[in-house]
Amino acid sequence: MRVLSTIYRLGVKELWSLARDPMMLVLIVYTFTASIYAAATAQPETLHMAPIAIVDEDASPLAQRIVSAFFPPQFSPPLLVDAAGVDHGLDLGRFTFALDIPPNFQRDALAGRQTQIQLNVDATRMSQAFTGSGYVQQIVLGEVRDFLAREKGVAPVPVDLAMHMRFNPNLEHAWFGALMEIINNVTMLSIILTGAALIREREHGTVEHLLVMPVTPLEIMVAKVWSMGLVVLTAAFLSLTLVVRGALHVPIQGSVALFMLGAALHLFAATSMGIFLATLARSMPQFGMLMVLVLIPLQLLSGSVTPRESMPKLVQEVMLAAPTTHFVELAQAILYRGAGFDAVWVPFLALATIGSVLFALSLARFRKTIALMA
Repeated sequence: MRVLSTIYRLGVKELWSLARDPMMLVLIVYTFTASIYAAATAQPETLHMAPIAIVDEDASPLAQRIVSAFFPPQFSPPLLVDAAGVDHGLDLGRFTFALDIPPNFQRDALAGRQTQIQLNVDATRMSQAFTGSGYVQQIVLGEVRDFLAREKGVAPVPVDLAMHMRFNPNLEHAWFGALMEIINNVTMLSIILTGAALIREREHGTVEHLLVMPVTPLEIMVAKVWSMGLVVLTAAFLSLTLVVRGALHVPIQGSVALFMLGAALHLFAATSMGIFLATLARSMPQFGMLMVLVLIPLQLLSGSVTPRESMPKLVQEVMLAAPTTHFVELAQAILYRGAGFDAVWVPFLALATIGSVLFALSLARFRKTIALMA
């Protein structure tokens, strides 16, 4: 009971220290409010109001069908130009796509002769150019196919592909961006808070006060882990409730309680990592540089930005040792697909194992650091 009481009182001390640090409080509030909202809304869909110009050299009903097939929100209303205005408009950046319908296009299509439509793309607008080219091709081929089927009486293909989007039927970026930002920010803030708490004590000289008190390194470290973990866990829950569900109206498919349990296990590992990094750094600037070297690979290679299946096999295997990989896996399964514990017990077990190893390594390093200071 004495050990538990000591850990509790040391943790309360950490919370009071955090409450007296206005910059850290601002960081916590911003990370789980404005940052979440911006990640969900500031980045528009990949193809949104893309400017397109069309050169109609055929002036046929089929050409008119193609022109009228481009409309918001994917494309801006088409701008009709002549062939001489294509290069000039692309040079000025007035449009991203320029579609040139050649003369006698409808006549050749009805006669079954090979014909081509030229599509010019401003590839400097990479995101729109990559996605929009496929959209333009689908729209043009679909209009030609429907026109020929009506004019020539061709029976439709007996196979119809019915596409059903699960979990995000409208492919809204806000649904994905908001939740992934919370997942990433939980990792970032837990490392920052615990590391900054240890470095702050070293800079203020309060570590020496702890060394003369009847407390052990284990009690000091556990107090920092539970107090900073509680702050991040509370902020994540409020962000899910007030920002994601309230302001952004993003539906949560699974159990929030199960997600918070997984987040608590992840915080056990991430806060231990933060203390380990803080023992390596001598000042906050050094700690910030270490954060860059550690945090960016953890987030980019965990599966939160791109699927792990698209990464090299060696990277996939190495990242199995990182807690973020398993946290992203269980968080996506619970929040997106509504998975239960029977579907995510493996990443739960992996997080508990990795967290225990990181805690033991951090404790050994923390003891060595305190011994050197003594």
